[in-house]
Amino acid sequence: MINITNFVFALVMGFLMSASITLATTFVRIGAVENFFWLWLEVWLVAYPVAIVCILAYRPLATKITAVVLEKLKG
Repeated sequence: MINITNFVFALVMGFLMSASITLATTFVRIGAVENFFWLWLEVWLVAYPVAIVCILAYRPLATKITAVVLEKLKG
């Protein structure tokens, strides 16, 4: 079950992550063209919901992997 804290975290992290990645990759791909903002926005509107779903789906697994890695680094 998804609690409100995890959901809000996914919304914020998904926004920051998808905005940053799509901005950088769109710029690298097409450069500073006249309609850059609109092209980037089109890409970001697809990436944002995908990012939210991925964060919600992968967070438990990522948390477990992180714990294992940190335990191995300690010991």
